[in-house]
Amino acid sequence: MRRLALGAVALLAVAGCSSGESPGVAAPSPTSSPAEVLAACPEQPAAEAAGAERLPPLSFDCPGGGSLDLARAPGVPMVVNLWGSWCPPCREEMPLLQEFSEIAGDQVRVVGVISKDGLPQAASFAEDAGVTFPSAFDGDGELMAELGLNVLPFTYFVDAGGALVHTEAGPVSSVDELRGLVTEHLGVQL
Repeated sequence: MRRLALGAVALLAVAGCSSGESPGVAAPSPTSSPAEVLAACPEQPAAEAAGAERLPPLSFDCPGGGSLDLARAPGVPMVVNLWGSWCPPCREEMPLLQEFSEIAGDQVRVVGVISKDGLPQAASFAEDAGVTFPSAFDGDGELMAELGLNVLPFTYFVDAGGALVHTEAGPVSSVDELRGLVTEHLGVQL
């Protein structure tokens, strides 16, 4: 029985992280509000998302302003990363996503979805990590529930019309890996 329990713990460690609180999470910054730290989500076209596969038609407010409406087409290829400040693999992956967003510029939009997290904790982590791309807030994990997820990170590749073209389970290990995934699945060479 003990071997089964140890095996289950090892499997969870390899798969990602669950949504329990982590003791290493930074305390909220007393001087910055989440709206000051987190970037606003960009405007989306009025067109509905189209494609054989799409993300669930949910909408989330972005603490920096605007909203992320997954039922609408993004207008440009988009990388949607579900993350939480409590998730060690998310914390390791975040600098890679930030670097990629700087390289991608206007060619590919990077948007985070803060999942099953507190807004002050997420904002504090984003500030410490130097995150400048926008993140929507899903504190209750509604998107995770709709997608059947219980671990993070997950990254979704959505074409300009709103079709879900690829799902990456777990963290990416390098900017080059992320660039390759974007080239392969979104057709954008960076």
